[in-house]
Order: sequence, then C-alpha cells, then structure tokens
Amino acid sequence: MSRFSGRSVFVTGASRGLGRAIAVAFAREGARVGIGYRSRAHEAARTLADVQSTGATGVLVPFDVRDATAVEKAITSFGDDGGIDVLVNNAATLRDGLLPLLAAEEWSDVIAVNLTGVYHCSRAVLPFMFSRKRGVIVNVASVAGLRASPGQTSYAASKGGVVALTTTMAAELAPRGIRVNAVVPGVLTTGMGQRLDHRVAEQRRSAIPLARFGDADEVARAIMFLASDDASYIIGQSLVVDGGLSL
Repeated sequence: MSRFSGRSVFVTGASRGLGRAIAVAFAREGARVGIGYRSRAHEAARTLADVQSTGATGVLVPFDVRDATAVEKAITSFGDDGGIDVLVNNAATLRDGLLPLLAAEEWSDVIAVNLTGVYHCSRAVLPFMFSRKRGVIVNVASVAGLRASPGQTSYAASKGGVVALTTTMAAELAPRGIRVNAVVPGVLTTGMGQRLDHRVAEQRRSAIPLARFGDADEVARAIMFLASDDASYIIGQSLVVDGGLSL
C-alpha cells in the first residue's frame, strides 16, 4: 500500500526544482498534493500535470509566503477540502552577496521568505493538525546554515534559523501529536547548482566525498521518510543530505 494514500500533503515552493520533485514523490505514494507557488504559474502547471500523471490529485494554490493573510487564506482553502496531514516548508529565495555589499532590502526579503515564511505556513496548518491530534511538518534548510558559506550571508542566516526553529517547534508541538523535523540538502543538480559557474561548480564538487551533486529526488525521499510513519519516533532532527559536504 502507498505510504500516503488518503493523506493530504501541502508543499510550498512547488513550481519547480526540489519543490516539484517533492510534490511528485508524494503523489506517487498516493497523497493529495497542494502545490504552493508564488509567481511561476506556467511552471506550477507543469508540476500539476506531473502530479496528475501519477493518478493522484493535485491542487494549485498561489500565494506569497511573506504575506500572513494570504498564507492563512490559501492554506485554509486547501485544508477545508480534506485536511492537511503533512506540510513541507520548501519555499526559498537567494540573494547572493558579501555582507558589505548586501542591501538591507535584499537581506529582509531572504529572511521574509526563507524563515518568516516557515513561521507563517506552520501556524496556518496547525488548526487542521490540532483537530486531528496528529500531523507532520518538514522544513527544508541547507548546509549553508550549518557551515560558512561566504557570499550567502542572508541565505545562511535564514537557513540556520530554520534549523533552530525546527528544534523548538518540535518540542512545543510533539505533545499535540505533531512531529517536526528538517532536511538539510547540500548542492543539488537543480536550483543553485544549475546556476554555478563551471569553475565554481568543479570546486564545490571536489569538496564532496561522493564527488557529485545531489539529485532532487534523493532529497525528496528523505523528506518522505521523515513524513512517514517509519519516522514516528523522530522529532526535532535535521537530516543532512549532502553527499558528505558538511563532514
């Protein structure tokens, strides 16, 4: 039997890359999937098509994780039609720049999306999980939040914040039957890994013991494990999926 048959999973930042891989992976396991996205409607439509191709139900849910009112309205609209069993906080943005050159508005935008967005979305799903006395939240962090990442000041701070937020959320929500964990990806073949200059890419790759970038599906499988009943006694953990980059 599929692990998520009859369950509803909401994924933020699901229009492309890792978010799309997460949405499709849950769909293959029988979940009804909420596809959260902000602006790339045509790419979100592709995610929906990929979800539907598995035979699962997908729902497009456009909203901005920075806007608390919009978050509550969007997530409530999805949850009212079948509840929410799993939330994957994947939405993120990146504004590379050394600290002396990083504009205040760039800093604020990254924190608003990557960290405050996790807060907004997590609060919005809690009424559905409280009513059932169960639920799972998986936050997507980054190895940039665990080790120095020069040129990514705001991104590193936001993702380090996600790791810290995960542990405290887990302690607070476990008595209510809600498990919270994080997955910490390294450099992937999607997203940032695609945009790296080839010389920088080779430098990064040479620092990885497995000698390759990760695949989005490998991270998605880790997320599904933490969201599944197989991880029923795991809370507050940050599962690093980076090929050994952080060793």
